[in-house]
Amino acid sequence: MKLQIDVHLDYRFERSCDVLLQVEVAAIADQLIEHAGITVTPHDHLVRVAAQDGIGERIWLRTGGQVLIDYKATVIIDRTPSDWAALQEVPLHRLPGDAVQYLVPSRYCPSSRFTDFVETEFGALAGGARIIAMRDWIASHLSYVSGSSDADTTAADTFHDREGICRDYAHLMITLARAADIPARIASVYAPGVIPPDFHVVAEVFLGGAWHVVDATGMASEHDTAIIGVGRDIGDVAFLTAFCALQMNGQRVAVRATPS
Repeated sequence: MKLQIDVHLDYRFERSCDVLLQVEVAAIADQLIEHAGITVTPHDHLVRVAAQDGIGERIWLRTGGQVLIDYKATVIIDRTPSDWAALQEVPLHRLPGDAVQYLVPSRYCPSSRFTDFVETEFGALAGGARIIAMRDWIASHLSYVSGSSDADTTAADTFHDREGICRDYAHLMITLARAADIPARIASVYAPGVIPPDFHVVAEVFLGGAWHVVDATGMASEHDTAIIGVGRDIGDVAFLTAFCALQMNGQRVAVRATPS
């Protein structure tokens, strides 16, 4: 699957400001970047730094006033869809070091509060079958409602309110998986067909010795998803973090699938 990605951001910063940007597709084994380019105007400083787990890069900016950011990329996704029925859980004592951090609760994913629920609802299942049952439970019990959550909304809030946006679906998926002692993390992605068109986030779970994309919203799938970055929850993968006041003048994210 080939994706054409076109992003335009228009922001105004009240003063000279430090900004952490993460919008570029990660150069990893299962996604080939044919072409990519980014422009930021104006800026006083621009440098790339490694992102979480070494997947993708963040950009440190020093900028101010009206700032225009344009990112365009052509990416070929070469990722085989998971055979969920065959995926087994990795025994905890055999987990690689970089997966261990994704077993424990994080700011938006209070997984320790869901242990009893997960055991009652999904305890008869294991491995990929358990993850798919969790995904389907979320899909059937939540409603996708724009504006229904904010920067403080956790998976516990989403579970109670039964509504959210993509990050809330991902947070709840991650929380249920971690409550079952399955490592799970968030991934910021580009995917065609996301409604409304925007930056998107999904969950990834560690089964069978590898990470696998799972999206309870049903809008993205493994074969047409370009990963930007990963982390414990949305706090690690925000596309723009500004360390001063800002105003969004406009934003556009367009992702189009074409034949490879």
